[in-house]
Amino acid sequence: MKVRLAYGESGLVVEADSARTTVVEPVHHEAAADPYAVLRRALREPVAGPPLRERVQRGQTVAISACDGTRPQPRHLMIPAVLAELDGLVDLADVIVLVATGTHRGNSDAELRQMFGDEVVDSVRIVNHDGRDQDQLAWLGVHGDGVPVWLNRQWVDADVRITTGFVEPHFFAGFSGGPKLVAPGLAGLDTVLVLHDAARIGSPRATWGVTQGNPVHDDVRAIAEATGVTFALDVVLNRDKDIVAAFGGDLPAMHAAACATAKRIAMQPVDAPFDVVVTTNSGFPLDQNLYQSVKGMSAAHQIVRPGGTIICAAECRDGFPDHGDYRSVLVSADSPQALLDQIGRSAETAPDQWQVQIQARIQATSRVVMHTGFLTDAELRTAHLEQTADITATIAESLAAAGPDARLCILPEGPQTIPYIAGR
Repeated sequence: MKVRLAYGESGLVVEADSARTTVVEPVHHEAAADPYAVLRRALREPVAGPPLRERVQRGQTVAISACDGTRPQPRHLMIPAVLAELDGLVDLADVIVLVATGTHRGNSDAELRQMFGDEVVDSVRIVNHDGRDQDQLAWLGVHGDGVPVWLNRQWVDADVRITTGFVEPHFFAGFSGGPKLVAPGLAGLDTVLVLHDAARIGSPRATWGVTQGNPVHDDVRAIAEATGVTFALDVVLNRDKDIVAAFGGDLPAMHAAACATAKRIAMQPVDAPFDVVVTTNSGFPLDQNLYQSVKGMSAAHQIVRPGGTIICAAECRDGFPDHGDYRSVLVSADSPQALLDQIGRSAETAPDQWQVQIQARIQATSRVVMHTGFLTDAELRTAHLEQTADITATIAESLAAAGPDARLCILPEGPQTIPYIAGR
């Protein structure tokens, strides 16, 4: 059988024995026939609380938080919908769109135009949040379980604060969207480091699809609730990144409703672990770098047997990437277990350590083989990873090594569908 993997912008086809293969992919959901109407309804008929226009007074300043370029949020639809709803109440000169980068790099003008569309870029001020720039930050006290909270000053100073995002399962925060558009999205580095410390990331509750009792999500939610969000807007997307549903209103109730829909769409049970799992990072823009591709590895890790093989296809056109500290932390020890030991001993959290911690935990129990278009074999070896130029051949070799009854699972859309062992 032939299976098309989401890889870069062009995709990639692999072959496998259908008798030994299970394919787990998103259940097809039709895109909304009129996505703008769906967004408008979410703004006017929210899950909880009054419509957006009833929460805004004439002449107020507005800050809108939106995902950065590593996320497939339909910003080009969501931001115009919000602006149209505010028309006549708020001057565009009093609106700022903040790109919720967290610790990621800011987006270039060309990227912003691709993300938001020329009309939005030319009519509204768009600013990349920089959590490392102390001058951009305001101190808001300690919230959650001892988290020191620094947030973007322009967000804090706005009269009206609107989050916009999309909801999908997240590998340690439970689900994306909602409160994550406040923190870590608009948080200072010191806040992000505490939210992503080794104890929180190491919790078994810090995983896909879990929000309540998840120490990461519990604190993210506490920060958003304590610091104030005027209105929250989230969408759920299908495999083609098209809008299926939109949810608006008070943040907690809105996000809970969006998460319930995302779980039905994006999480599927399987009967038993597999010897080999092929995964992706859902193609561009999600597979731009190795850092992001840890999510694809994590999706596969949910269902691979101990000692099994994970094969991850991710283009990585942006390399490791070179910005941030992920690469330096990743290469700072000579094995995945040594990395885990090193992180566990450290009293301080290094930037991007959390991604390395999750990757090392996966590699400590699984063989991980990458297929990339932009990282060399030598570069991947420094990350304790192998590379294959031929995924089909590596599938065959791995199954043969695992024995005659070995089973294969393919996740063509990677973390767009999160598998889990039924009954666990």
